[in-house]
Amino acid sequence: MRWNASALLALAALLAGGSAARAQSGVGGQIELGTFGVFNRFDQPATSLSSGYGIGGRLGFYFSRLLSLETSGDYTPTEIAAQGADVGVTRLGASLLLHARAMGFYLGAGYERSYYRGALQGEDDGAHFLLGSRLSPGGRAALRVEARIAYLPSGGTSANRPLNFSGNIGLSVFAFGGPPRDSDGDKVANKHDRCPDTPLGARVDAQGCPTDGDRDGVYDGLDACDGTPSGAIVDERGCPLDTDRDSVFDGIDICPNTPMGASVDSNGCPTDQDQDGVFDGLDRCADTPSGATVDAFGCPLDTDGDGVFDGLDQCPDTPAGTEVDERGCTVQRDSDGDGVLDQNDRCPNTAPGQRVDEVGCPVIEEVVQAQARNIFEFVEGRAQPLVLTGVNFRSGSAQLTPESHAVLDRVAASLIANPAVRIEVAGHTDASGSRALNMRLSLARAEAVRNYLISKGVAPDRLVARGYGPDRPVADNATPSGRAMNRRVELHLIEGREP
Repeated sequence: MRWNASALLALAALLAGGSAARAQSGVGGQIELGTFGVFNRFDQPATSLSSGYGIGGRLGFYFSRLLSLETSGDYTPTEIAAQGADVGVTRLGASLLLHARAMGFYLGAGYERSYYRGALQGEDDGAHFLLGSRLSPGGRAALRVEARIAYLPSGGTSANRPLNFSGNIGLSVFAFGGPPRDSDGDKVANKHDRCPDTPLGARVDAQGCPTDGDRDGVYDGLDACDGTPSGAIVDERGCPLDTDRDSVFDGIDICPNTPMGASVDSNGCPTDQDQDGVFDGLDRCADTPSGATVDAFGCPLDTDGDGVFDGLDQCPDTPAGTEVDERGCTVQRDSDGDGVLDQNDRCPNTAPGQRVDEVGCPVIEEVVQAQARNIFEFVEGRAQPLVLTGVNFRSGSAQLTPESHAVLDRVAASLIANPAVRIEVAGHTDASGSRALNMRLSLARAEAVRNYLISKGVAPDRLVARGYGPDRPVADNATPSGRAMNRRVELHLIEGREP
């Protein structure tokens, strides 16, 4: 038995096309009506008939989506191959079809009876087997492509039991039954759908209208961020926007331009707990006192370094190192009670009742006269020495500075006025450098003071110069201020030391 190769290839291509188009299948209760064109390849050795093309129709009923019963009939004009005599072949049959769940393919088997009229008279009957595919161009229509093999063992026209092949292609229409029409695919039939243009994938209510549970304008089912707070602005996916990234969504954020990193309240507005003008979260000094001036990081400034912040400091230009009160102003103290405030007092330990000059140092004339009258303050049996404040020397030398002359001139005048007083001029140094060098330097400075007083008229036998170097410190040599106090020249009373 030979086959028409071009027809077979065409039918195979149509069957394969079922995988590329949308499958159409019926459902229980539906009826299928269709017509088709057919190509019949008769078993020529058994029937003597040539192949031919014809037309046919079909009627089917679906018990379910998987199972249907179909009747069909077709007519094909042909001829007896050897004689050229015309023959008309009519086929009637019934088939039980099993439909695949996918791709629109189906298999079937059934009974077939063929009627021959014209130059060949007779009938054949037997079984047929078929394979087909149903494709949908849309709606309730379907394009069907089918291949069939018929085995006719009855021998009505031939004792050779022909095996015929046929292929058909046609169009079917489904009627009755099946799902209601649903144009927008939302599972609500068109006749009940109040919103027939619902976007694919959106969830709908019983009337077919899309729902929007969080009322953000993006339908449920399409909304990637369900539960968006009411009033928040969202993107096309339904997710809320937060332009300033403060965790309060746009549309709800009353302060939409909050600086990055600032702490905000429930309205999206930045907080400033210490009210210094720098927002919490950006403020590196979160407990700044109210009223203090701060820098860009929220930390208070203290320009004069007195421990009282700018903005609170009522005396903003206090000299470095000055003791201040809570207002930032210099503490008004007079520790030795001499009437000169400590910050101006060059002689901070003046004896009680001693008259002092404008810098808090004892008036030298009165000291010398008092010593002459044996009116001294004794400490452990010894009269308190008088430190010559204001008598200074060039660094590392025994040369008096010019400003020392005024102080020594007053000392000389007091000594001349009290000729009975004999004085020891004592030089002292700090502990810097070697002791031998300091001993020499202290003696040289004491002698420089003695020589100056002699030059001003004081009798040489009334003055004795001695150098004590670093051996008699009055302050701690470990600090700059202590070393400064240790570098001094003192006057000691020689006679009349006992009370």
